[in-house]
Amino acid sequence: MARERQFSRRSLLGGAAAAAGAVALTGTAAGPATAASARDVDVAVIGGGIAGLTAARDLVAGGKTVAVLEARDRVGGRVVNLSLANGGVTEGGGEFIGPTQDRIKALADSLGVATFTTYNTGKNLLYKDGTRTPYATDGLLGSVPPVDAAGLANAAIVQAKLDDMAKTVPVDAPWTAAKAAEWDKQTFESWLNANAIVPSAKFLLDVACTSIFSAQPRELSLLYVLFYIAAAGNESNAGTLERLTDTANGAQESRFVGGSQQVPIKLAATLGDRVVLSAPVRSVVQSGGRYVVTADGITVTAKKVVVAVPLPLTGRIAFDPLLPAARDQLSQRMPMGSIGKAIAVYDTPFWRADGLNGQVVSDSGVVRSTFDNSPPDASYGALMGFIEADEMRAYDASSVDEVKAAVLKDYVTYFGDKAKSPTSFVLQRWDNEGFSRGGPVAYAPPGVLTEYGAALRKPAGGIHWAGTETSTYWTGFMDGAVRSGERAAKEVLAAL
Repeated sequence: MARERQFSRRSLLGGAAAAAGAVALTGTAAGPATAASARDVDVAVIGGGIAGLTAARDLVAGGKTVAVLEARDRVGGRVVNLSLANGGVTEGGGEFIGPTQDRIKALADSLGVATFTTYNTGKNLLYKDGTRTPYATDGLLGSVPPVDAAGLANAAIVQAKLDDMAKTVPVDAPWTAAKAAEWDKQTFESWLNANAIVPSAKFLLDVACTSIFSAQPRELSLLYVLFYIAAAGNESNAGTLERLTDTANGAQESRFVGGSQQVPIKLAATLGDRVVLSAPVRSVVQSGGRYVVTADGITVTAKKVVVAVPLPLTGRIAFDPLLPAARDQLSQRMPMGSIGKAIAVYDTPFWRADGLNGQVVSDSGVVRSTFDNSPPDASYGALMGFIEADEMRAYDASSVDEVKAAVLKDYVTYFGDKAKSPTSFVLQRWDNEGFSRGGPVAYAPPGVLTEYGAALRKPAGGIHWAGTETSTYWTGFMDGAVRSGERAAKEVLAAL
């Protein structure tokens, strides 16, 4: 979230190999488990987000029988479309994709889900110290907010340092970096305090942090931040902070036509009744060389298990035998970020007539980062605001009306009185979502990666791990989820 260029936001969960698309997949649509039903398959997949669905698709392509157990009454995990009163949809979770996010793009293409460019025409807004400043994003500074010259210079130095440090962090094993122990001993905040010495530069990096992780700099290990930067690329392109934060040429460059949940919905459709909804898994028990996976309404017996749920939630499943201590300790120590998305809908995207692109960077309010979430035909206007970290935690227990009032107050501050009266308003609070308990990603505080990181992807007997947190590239994004599902499927196919 380094908003040096345009502190934006993220995507989560997607999946699938092109080869799987050539396989004939039969079966009826996904649905809830029937009372006391049972299945015997090669692989049980726990979690119907894009990671789990990707793993399942690739396993089926490899000739294996599969059952996907999803706790919710829908697929997609941290990717969900929200219905609007006007008949449209908006995204309540991951929605953006950008350059080097090759696997989610390949998956979407294989499923016939098109993309369109995030609205980025016109000026951004900086709201700082009570002053509202529109600024162009196509000039010498790009989308860097126009803080004072000293702050800009300091922020540029800090960004270059972070990128250079990140280049030394192996994406598949950040805990083995030459300076891993030094970097994992400190928070990102302590490092910023020593390097972002101009207050306005510190502001830019703080906003970047909360925008990327939905966590405060004091909560994050410096090593984890450097890994995350390194992971914002692919096998041919080194990760950069700029790619994480930019809209044009960055992680927020494009959106999906019809909403991002179209990807997991269509992916699940290829799997048919292999996907079982409303089936939260309660236990995984090894018995007689096989695994018995017990969920509400269904029991699945399998040779192998793929767990593709948010990392902290693995601790809510009873494993017998117990998971290796290091893996369990890891899941205890990587919490979810705190995030919500608030979308106000209007008859038109009125801010465009004022020469604005709907993107804000702010130092105050409950919403400090916004986007134009209108549909590609601009048939109505939608302003989306991220509520993150401390701001989200402050409103976790508030009513929807209380959150709406606070959000609209910010929107009026940024965009004027026309923002005061939306035709509808939707809110998604991931902290209060029972099968995520936060987002967009589980992050590592100091000391976690160097002590427990090696357990992140290491199979526990016949139990394999997927989910965006386990990806080596684009961790925390939909692309990372796709990659993790593909990897887990390869591991299982090689083992069977």
